[in-house]
Formats: sequence, C-alpha cells, structure tokens
Amino acid sequence: MYNERVAKVTAYWIAIGFNTLYFPMFIMGYMGMPRRYYDYLPEFQTYQVISTIGSWILVSGILVMLANLISGLRSGKRATDNPWGGTTLEWTVASPPPLENFDEIPVVTAGPYDHHHIHGQEENKK
Repeated sequence: MYNERVAKVTAYWIAIGFNTLYFPMFIMGYMGMPRRYYDYLPEFQTYQVISTIGSWILVSGILVMLANLISGLRSGKRATDNPWGGTTLEWTVASPPPLENFDEIPVVTAGPYDHHHIHGQEENKK
C-alpha cells in the first residue's frame, strides 16, 4: 500500500500544476496566439512564464507521486483483498483470484452502488 495522505496531497498538487500550465495557454489561444511557433509576441510573456511555472509544479507533483508509489512497493504494508471496502463482485474474490474466480457462485442481494450495508450505515436507516 502507498501512503494515502501523500497521495491525496499529490492529487491536488498535480491538479494545480495542470491548471497552472494549461489555463494560460487557453487564454493565449483565445487572445490569438498561433500554435506551434518557436517564438511569441511580447504581449504573451506573462502567460508563458505562468505556464512554465505550472509545468514545474506538475512535473514535481508527478515525481512525488512516483516516489510514493515506489516507496509503497518497497516498504509499504501488504494490501488486503479489499483495501478500499469495495462492494462489487470483483472485490469479493481472493487475491490472487482462483482459477475460475469464484469457488461458489455468488448471491447478489443489492445493486453495485447500494452502500447502506457498509460502514455502520444500516443502523442509520432504521
């Protein structure tokens, strides 16, 4: 398992970097800057700098994410069969799955998105 707190922070980090990188490009395109030119007009300088900073933020977030994944592979705790509490059929199978996936044919009693029976929520419905 990877460090979930670092993963959540990294997801926001990457989202901020992505938007800081590409939103100025959207604005420049709207303002009329042509694509795929090796040089640009001075009026686009500020947007280019912001976009460059966004690329650094994005790449650093991706590197932290990769470091977190590698750290999880090397020294993280071993994942259980259903580490995130999924309720669909694929999470009822052991890991690694047996040859035919199910030793017995499962009985389905609820829909895939009916989560009232997990996390103590069934008491709230009474």
